[in-house]
Amino acid sequence: MRKLGLIGGMSWVSTRTYYTHINTIVQARVDRRASAPLLIESLDFSQLYAIREAGEWDRAAAILSDSAKRLEGAGAGAIIIAANSMHTVYDTVAAAVSVPIIHIADCVGERMKADNVATAALFGTSNVMTESFYRRRLVAHGIDLLPPDMANVETLDRIIYDELVVGKVTRDAERALKTMITVKEQEGAEAIVLACTELELVVDVDANVLPIYDSTRIHAEKAAEWILGQD
Repeated sequence: MRKLGLIGGMSWVSTRTYYTHINTIVQARVDRRASAPLLIESLDFSQLYAIREAGEWDRAAAILSDSAKRLEGAGAGAIIIAANSMHTVYDTVAAAVSVPIIHIADCVGERMKADNVATAALFGTSNVMTESFYRRRLVAHGIDLLPPDMANVETLDRIIYDELVVGKVTRDAERALKTMITVKEQEGAEAIVLACTELELVVDVDANVLPIYDSTRIHAEKAAEWILGQD
């Protein structure tokens, strides 16, 4: 198996989720005693959250680039960034190392294209939902994205940053997401993209009114396939 580097800590909940998904897949495909060879650098999310608030993305790029260099130096043959929102600095981080960094939105777009999904709604943090860095990757795979509902953007930011990143799960959040998904179905969405690693905590990925493309699961599966040489 090949050694993968994981830039985590955005939040610890996300890092835990990636670790679980990747190892579950490796165990299922190799042996029940097998575990994935991972190099994990868990960053301090409080620093990155402050950067997000201040809009200092150059500083975020520097922090993640340094992390990627350390992982490459430690022997990682490929790297993943365990956060959708931090892919806004993907190009800078990818340019800082010689090993590939597996882009989460490309993984999602490839899966949706294979499933012939034409129209979808994107749920995530405000920068993922409203900025082009993520949306254009999905559009490049032939996915037509519904425009973001700004009321949803505000609600999702509150749920994600005030609750989910600290491991808090509430029935109100579950109900809010269920309502959003139902409305998007009425607006013509064929599927929902969960473009936030923590949203699976409040969305039933396997049983909903629309197909749910959970970016974390899809990204983790691609990572596991790379580890196993199946990419």
